Amino acid sequence: MIRYERATDGIVTLTIDDPDQSANTMNLAYAAAMTAAVDRLEAEREDVTGVIVTSAKTTFFAGGDLPMMSRVTEADVPALFELLGTIKRDFRRLETYGRPVVAAINGAALGGGLEVALACHHRIALDAKGTRLGFPEVTLGLLPGAGGVTRTVRMLGIAPALMTWLLTGRRWKPADAQENGLVDQVAATEAELITLAREWIITHPDAAQPWDRPGYRMPGGTPSSPKLAAQLPAFPATLRKQLKGNRMPAPEAILATAVEGAQVDFETAQLIETRGLVKLLTGQIAKNMMGALFFDLRAVNGGLARPRVEVLPATKVAVLGAGMMGAGIAQACARAGLPVVVKDVTPELAARAAGPGIVTTADVDDLRGCDVVIEAVFEDPALKAQVFAEVEPVLAPGALLASNTSTLPITGLAGTVGRPADFIGMHFFSPVGKMPLLEIVVGEKTRDEAVARAFDLGRRIGKTPIVVNDGRGFFTSRVIGRFIDEAIGMVAEGVPAPSIEQAALQAGYPTGPLALADEVSLLLVQRIRRQFEAAAGDGFERLPSHDLVDRLVDEHDRPGRAGGRGFYAYTQEGKRDGLWDGLAQLATDEGRAVPFDDLRDRFLFAEALDARRCLAEGVLRTEEDGNVGSILGIGYPAWTGGVLRFAAQHADFRGRALELAKRYGDRFVPA
Repeated sequence: MIRYERATDGIVTLTIDDPDQSANTMNLAYAAAMTAAVDRLEAEREDVTGVIVTSAKTTFFAGGDLPMMSRVTEADVPALFELLGTIKRDFRRLETYGRPVVAAINGAALGGGLEVALACHHRIALDAKGTRLGFPEVTLGLLPGAGGVTRTVRMLGIAPALMTWLLTGRRWKPADAQENGLVDQVAATEAELITLAREWIITHPDAAQPWDRPGYRMPGGTPSSPKLAAQLPAFPATLRKQLKGNRMPAPEAILATAVEGAQVDFETAQLIETRGLVKLLTGQIAKNMMGALFFDLRAVNGGLARPRVEVLPATKVAVLGAGMMGAGIAQACARAGLPVVVKDVTPELAARAAGPGIVTTADVDDLRGCDVVIEAVFEDPALKAQVFAEVEPVLAPGALLASNTSTLPITGLAGTVGRPADFIGMHFFSPVGKMPLLEIVVGEKTRDEAVARAFDLGRRIGKTPIVVNDGRGFFTSRVIGRFIDEAIGMVAEGVPAPSIEQAALQAGYPTGPLALADEVSLLLVQRIRRQFEAAAGDGFERLPSHDLVDRLVDEHDRPGRAGGRGFYAYTQEGKRDGLWDGLAQLATDEGRAVPFDDLRDRFLFAEALDARRCLAEGVLRTEEDGNVGSILGIGYPAWTGGVLRFAAQHADFRGRALELAKRYGDRFVPA
């Protein structure tokens, strides 16, 4: 697994190349191979002048062995301690070897991969397209446990280590990683990478880690130094503010490990770090997050729901509508190297979407030859039918016909085009440039080839595509509607609005539901509900939340953020300026008495129960799509591992749901 090659000048190159995987990971085979490599280095010390650590893969090192880590139980703790101890001892032997050691980072070095590099005296990164460096562990409910916390803190100081690297989960490009202190040089080519490594070894024969040199002082001081000691109480408060009150074990463990480890010697800091990681690994939240954000995400991106058919890739994309969504879709396609034509009713309106690789027009003939068209006009079935009828005759034969609708049933829209088998929903999320999810919606007549083409296009433009079947609201809009409805219903019940927002934030949602309702637009919430009501007829259930929205929009003229008035007040610049004073009048003693834990659970359960209905009804095709879609698309708390995993791993999901149903209504009765 680690190839050992010593050149005539005494420089040894250790090339990591797991024969059983496409990427190198910190598994048992790696641990044994590194022990053998360091044993040999020590045996040949007198003939060695330096060491280069690199990889034969297109990536440098992918990180920890997540399949193994996800299965850890209390019974595995002794073996895990031993494995981490072995890995750390070999890193320590390498950095105290007495010869210069350079990491030639020829691709991505994330998590454990960056920890390999940090055990070297010097790090040179290849400026290649896929090269990223960082510690994504916090996004998986973990901490860097193979020396990452200990070394980063000693290299940069507590505050920069935490705020730039350990708590953010950011993946830095080589130049940015160099600017932020963990990369020393950047190479333009693989040949230069090795040349620079050899040159550094030759010119630094006495290399050592900073903390192993006499007189070393930690940058910024240790926790016992007066200046840092005065700042430390602000650290947990700042973290709590960033987490919005949501108790997440990984960030808290990283903070504790960094501070406690900075106060003791290197070896004790390593032990603190190991204990922190093992505690997280044996907990449920890390398993949830690894399950969704590694395994489910890998399955979805790998084509779990993509039909097994061969299709040609897209060559030219037409976007109908140059508003915010249309412009965002056009820019995403152009960034992926696709020629894009954006059409709107006038040249001036179309020009809103202008950018590199994008042609804007009001002339339908300019769409001639496009083999994909994505409609992003107003949510009006008649208007959508009109724009498709106009452009269909000029498109390439068999062109993919896609609508960006977020709620209108695809089967109904497909009935207005000439080729319903090629019609599909491609529901992007706003803002398109930042939101990673794409919801592909399959109509009754949509053929597999259309699904595959939409999926491939989504992957090409860097999106994670989930595939769902048709239904009003599909999966994401339908389920997030439950979140918003529940919150507005709480206001109608007399629950104070600040408590509603805080309950959602403390449950782990990225934003409060009333703020979200304003973002979506209360006018749109009202319009969508009225569309549902018209479609359902006598079967539609009128809720207190519906009456409240109608009063806000029709009586108080509070249409949402775009109108400058909603549940919140807004400044002239459009920034939230506190909840609307009028909401305070709706709060009642009965509403104030609702337990805070119930508020939190009502949000989590409302969405989880409806997601289970989506799965039972066939709207959701796979659980993986549901979990990934809920986290990436609609902000379901990441600590749960996704909306369906939350239900599956809950200690008593059915019992708690029935308890909520007894108190708040039959919508909480599980199927």
